[in-house]
Amino acid sequence: MTKKLFIFAILFALPIIVSAQRFGYFSYDEVLKAMPDFIEAQKNIKNLRQQYDDEMKRAENEFNNKYEEFLEGQRSFAPTILQKRQVELQELMEKNIAFKQETERLLKQAEHEACEPVKQRLNTAIQEVGRQRGYAFILNTDNNACPYVDSALAENVTTLIRDALK
Repeated sequence: MTKKLFIFAILFALPIIVSAQRFGYFSYDEVLKAMPDFIEAQKNIKNLRQQYDDEMKRAENEFNNKYEEFLEGQRSFAPTILQKRQVELQELMEKNIAFKQETERLLKQAEHEACEPVKQRLNTAIQEVGRQRGYAFILNTDNNACPYVDSALAENVTTLIRDALK
């Protein structure tokens, strides 16, 4: 009986406790994309991507030139030369495919490594603002995760978090 009374008291008090809690909300992506170190990281990733794209284009051109040479001379090639050239083209194509796959992996890894410290810094700022303002929690409003927030009961902390990052 005492256990039921205790549970009832907690359930009765929970809405009162929750309503007394303050919370904030902000757009994680908006703040992240405004951070100078994030902008710099994205610029570096873009430059790296361009270098890989240039190399892939060079490799494609090399393949296309060899393929055109093969098509032009295939009727006059001896059978062993024809076979050798086909193998060369196949190997070149496989190398290009492997390079493209490795490039994607390396770009994802580079982006993760470049953005991780930035995100850690942002998360630290969020926690700092939450502690300073006495919030029970701070909601991320991105991706329609929080379609409604009553601004009379919550505070938009986007500016506070941006200021904490300076």
